[in-house]
Amino acid sequence: MSGRWQKGQSGNPSGRPRKRRPHISAFDIIFDKTLTVTHNGVERDLSIEEVLELKTYQAALKGSKMAVRSVLKMIEKREAALAKAAPRAPSFPARFRFEHDPRNADEAMLLLGIAVPDPNWSGPSQYGARMKLATWAAQSGISRPGRRALTEKQIEDIKRETFEPNLLKWPRGSRSA
Repeated sequence: MSGRWQKGQSGNPSGRPRKRRPHISAFDIIFDKTLTVTHNGVERDLSIEEVLELKTYQAALKGSKMAVRSVLKMIEKREAALAKAAPRAPSFPARFRFEHDPRNADEAMLLLGIAVPDPNWSGPSQYGARMKLATWAAQSGISRPGRRALTEKQIEDIKRETFEPNLLKWPRGSRSA
């Protein structure tokens, strides 16, 4: 006999071993299960992972420090996944062109009510409508605590540029000696 086995005789008499389950942990098997949960009167099927996350959120809201840490880690993971999935910025540098137009600020101040068109002005203006400060905006400027006393010239300028200067309430000590 030249070989170990005779011709036609198997080297493995009990046959090929049965296929084992893939390497799945008990943890993975549990996480594949779903539960029916009633939440706010509505039944939903949730995975074990979703139920655990929901319970962690609830515990965090009740003040559990460990649950808060877990929720923060979940948020970090989600942010990292979103950042990874986000579209990439173009590789070429973006070029910006700025045009400085004082009317943009004027329009914003009119829109926000910080300034109002001057009703007493009928003449032409270089940038469109001539404006005055709304009374509330001037009042908030002069009422800021910790400001130095205003000079007479500053007070006159504020009165001249405010829509209804007679409604302003001047803080004590606002005028310098």
